[in-house]
Amino acid sequence: MKRRIWLYMLLFLLIPTVALATEPETADSFITSIDQAFSGFVNVIFSILFFSLGGFPLIVLWLIIGAIFFTIRMQFINIRAFKHAIDIVRGKYDDPEDQGEVSHFQALAAALSGTVGLGNIAGVAVAVSIGGPGAAFWMTIAGFFGMTSKFVECTLAQKYRIIKPDGTISGGPMRYLSAGLAEMGQGTLGRVLAVLFSVLCISAAFGGANMFQANQSYGAVSTVLPLPSWVYGLVLVVLVGLVIIGGIQRIGMVAGTLVPVMCLLYVLASLFILLANITEIPGAIATIVSGAFAPKAIEGGVVGVIIQGFQRSVFSNEAGVGSAAIAHSAARTDEPIREGLVALLEPFIDTIVVCNMTALVIVITKVYNADEFAALREAKKGAELTSAAFGTVLAWFPILLAIAVFCFAFSTMISWSYYGERCWDYLSGGRGLIIYKILFLVAAFVGSVSNPSSVINFSDATLLSMAFPNILGGYFLCGQVAKDLQNYMSRLGKGEMVPVK
Repeated sequence: MKRRIWLYMLLFLLIPTVALATEPETADSFITSIDQAFSGFVNVIFSILFFSLGGFPLIVLWLIIGAIFFTIRMQFINIRAFKHAIDIVRGKYDDPEDQGEVSHFQALAAALSGTVGLGNIAGVAVAVSIGGPGAAFWMTIAGFFGMTSKFVECTLAQKYRIIKPDGTISGGPMRYLSAGLAEMGQGTLGRVLAVLFSVLCISAAFGGANMFQANQSYGAVSTVLPLPSWVYGLVLVVLVGLVIIGGIQRIGMVAGTLVPVMCLLYVLASLFILLANITEIPGAIATIVSGAFAPKAIEGGVVGVIIQGFQRSVFSNEAGVGSAAIAHSAARTDEPIREGLVALLEPFIDTIVVCNMTALVIVITKVYNADEFAALREAKKGAELTSAAFGTVLAWFPILLAIAVFCFAFSTMISWSYYGERCWDYLSGGRGLIIYKILFLVAAFVGSVSNPSSVINFSDATLLSMAFPNILGGYFLCGQVAKDLQNYMSRLGKGEMVPVK
């Protein structure tokens, strides 16, 4: 019955698009009206959330300070336990008897499918075109420190998750902010932060995790398959709607299959271009490093480059915003620290590996400053800019990239639908989830037909603002994480943790 309702709903969404198809002028007018209304709304939101402090947007400064603090507080666990984290993901410590809905690998894949997306393709291109090649350097630095932010938030998500009578898991910042701070005698503050996070997360699910993906993926796909934007939006609505019916288990299953394949596809494509231009790689790295400290890199100098690097890094790997903690809370384990260690691999894979490969391709092919691509840079069409970079090597590469881009966008959208759903569940007690899912699908359509600049601004504002309540709560609770980490590493060192496999 539930599936039938979903099919009726998806068919209902077809009605306005069929009508628009019969009247091209009406369609253009309707699309323009949506774009104008959305752009006006975004301008107001962006100006409120991205006010500057000493030249830095406050939210970017907040993320930088938090990531560095957590890394020092946890004694560089992102380096110390890197190999052990890989062993966990390989399944050496998986126990099917542990409570949870997905394995360590599936949790990592589901979370990566929410982060390894167009932030790695379009976001890097936008950062390099605005901030110069040096922005890639600061993206890497942000990714390194962000590994510990991910560790802290995902450990807390496991520690304070709730297992419902039907076996489903509810966890994430909204749970550890309320329960964790309540244990410290700060119950009122915890509830306020939890509600604030939930509202912001739902907004981000509509924005950066949905509209941005639809918008930028259409730009790449349309270069090889010229479809009207509303048709592309409709295709995404139907495909995403069919997957999110099944919840985290189906999302984990799809992500566990799709993410490794699409990552391999994109990495191989990038490696091909880099190997074809292997003699230029040292020069490209030198350009990136020197550009990180060149005051003339962009308007705003070094500060502007750092802002672009950190802003696009966090948008890509989401370290500090708390989103991935929702997926990791569902992992089967009785060791919260263990899942936190799995999570710290995300920024490494997402930013230090994938984002840097994209940056090197863009710098080597010189699309970031070539006059023929100026229009794409000005319009912030990041996915199309990256597609152009790939196309300078082999004409058919944009087709391969278009496939990867679509898979990236699709996987990100289905994972984030779950994030927003869990927050909606927290606020409503499980009521009205169908309303949330309909709104999520509508947002996908709006993102497909809206102006890229407006979508990027809205995505940044909704996604990054989640870090305000999440990192504040992390400051209060990181002492517990440090204590649990010390205990875990002590037992590991003594050989008390025997691998299951």
